[in-house]
Order: sequence, then C-alpha cells, then structure tokens
Amino acid sequence: MQFTAKQISEFIDGTIEGDENAKVTELSKIENGTAGSLCFLSNRKYESYLYSTKASIVIVGNDFFPAQAVESTLIKVADPYSAFSVLLEKYNEVVNQMNIQSGVEEPSFIHPSAKIGKNVFIGAFSYICENVVIGDGTKIQSQVFIGADSQIGNNCLVFPGVKIYNRTMMGDNVNIHSNTVIGSDGFGFAPQPDGTYSKIAQIGNVVIEDDVEIGANTTIDRATMGSTFIRKGVKLDNLIQIAHNVDVGAHTVVAAQTGISGSTRLGENSVVGGQVGIAGHLSLAKGTQIGAQAGINFNTTIENKQWHGSPAQPLRDWMRASVIFKQLPTVEKRIASLEQTISELKAIIEQNSTIAK
Repeated sequence: MQFTAKQISEFIDGTIEGDENAKVTELSKIENGTAGSLCFLSNRKYESYLYSTKASIVIVGNDFFPAQAVESTLIKVADPYSAFSVLLEKYNEVVNQMNIQSGVEEPSFIHPSAKIGKNVFIGAFSYICENVVIGDGTKIQSQVFIGADSQIGNNCLVFPGVKIYNRTMMGDNVNIHSNTVIGSDGFGFAPQPDGTYSKIAQIGNVVIEDDVEIGANTTIDRATMGSTFIRKGVKLDNLIQIAHNVDVGAHTVVAAQTGISGSTRLGENSVVGGQVGIAGHLSLAKGTQIGAQAGINFNTTIENKQWHGSPAQPLRDWMRASVIFKQLPTVEKRIASLEQTISELKAIIEQNSTIAK
C-alpha cells in the first residue's frame, strides 16, 4: 500500500509543508523512521529525532515550528497523536480486509440451537453452547468458549483463549483479548459459626455495551444478582479484576493491574491509573482521575477531580505530602540534633543551678 502526502493530508484534514507527492508505504516511530515511512511528533521531548529521521512524512501540530532544517515533508494537524491513531486504525482496517476470515474451522462445536449471523468466523477448537446468538461480522478466534444463552453483537472480535460464561450480553464492536474471562463467579462467601465459609450462589450476569475493548488476562465477575456493567466505550487494559455488580461508567479507561471491588460504581469518563485499588460499595463521581497505585476507600462527589496516594487524597495535597515525605530523613536528623542540644542545655542549667546553691 502506498500513499502520498496529499492523500494523507486530505484524510486527516492537515496542511502540507514540503513535497505533497512524497510517498510512504509503512508507519513507524519517529526515532526509527526510514525512507518511505510515516511517523508523528506529539511529545516535544522527541523533537531532536525530527532533525535526524529519514522518514518521508512526519505529522506535527499546527503550533509546531522546527528549530532546524527538516528533510521530511511535514503535515500539520490540530492533534498529531489523534491524527496518527486515525491512520493506524485505517491501516488496521485495510490489513484486516486483506485477511478476511469467514466460516467455521474444524474441529469446533456449535450447538444446534445457536444462531450465527452473516460473515461470522469461528476458529478451530471453539465451543459455542446452546442458545448463543452471534451477530453479523463477528470473529471468534480459536479455543474460545461461549456459554449458554450468551449474546455477542455485530462486528466483535474475540481473540484466542477467551472464556465467556453463561448469559453474558455483549453489544456491537467489542474487542476482547486473549485469555480474558467474562462472567466468572463473584467472590461471595458467607462466614459460618464454625469458622468456615459457605459459597453464595452468583446468579447474575455481565453486560458489556458497544465499542468496548478489554485487554488480555482481565477478569470480569458475574453479578451476585442483576448485572455487572461495562458501559459503552470503556477501555480496559490487561490484567484487571472487576468484581461482581461493579458498574464501570461509559468511556472510562482503566490501566493494568487495577482491582475494583464489588458493587462499586465508577462514573463515566473516569481515568484510572495502573495498580489502583478501589474498595467495594463506593460511588465515584463522573470524570474521576486516579493516579497509579492509589487506594480509594471512600465515595467521591466532585466531578473531574484528581486523586493520588494510598489512602488517596486530592492531587495538590498529595504533592505537598510527597515533598515532606522525601525530607523525612533530613527532618529526623534535625530533630535528633535538636534533642541532643536540648539535653546538653538542660545539663548545663542543672549544673549551674547546683553551683548557685
């Protein structure tokens, strides 16, 4: 596939500085750019690479003006990162169209009661249980299990090794990466008088709305009763645990190794950093932003507020506390020195008092 700077600029609504006929055949990072490649500059700390890259075309911001001569043709746009992501998506679509999968590979099992839409692909060693509904254009890769009475929407992509338990409801354009488990039992056990635990039946399900992407090795538990909700447009990283009856608000993003405890409601458009722990039965406001490794054990009511630390606190307070924390060894020495000085002064005072008597 070959594109000119003119074609690319029209696609991303950009302005060309340089040769509009410059051609590219691949995408690359700016530090690895070679002749015939297209890359972008969004973070200014990579600006030095712009003056040495061999990339034929570089996408930059409208407000960027090079400090040195640039060999590459520049395409200026409002947001280089977003423009490049659009091109990546377009490239991915073209590649997928070139490798269209359809039909059913053998060996695989599809229950006679299952309803399979048009242009569906089901990979080898997959198991589709009774009353499953799979929408048009969905691709189920190899070794996928889909439990009874589940519904998968249109144009979904389920990667190898995914396990989807009974009665999971999934919307359109959902991507689920390898080894993720959807609908496993919630962690519900009742303590008994003799010190043992009795399992509480988890009879709910998981509902995943449209345009959701779920990373590899993530687990989403079914509700004890009702549903665990992953709302429209949510993006989940790898290695995330979402417990029973959690409700993740629309267009929320959650980074790896985060755990969200049962029955917590996370407001829409929230951002959760890596290794965050969120306690159960909480309600977090719309647009809540949680820094990496923070611990949340309280409700939040102020929208679009940033929280950091464990236990979490407002960003500004956490920054002040962090400065003090870094100074603790020095403060400890100063306190020890002051205590020594005070002790010596006391001894001198006591000695002078004795002499005076």
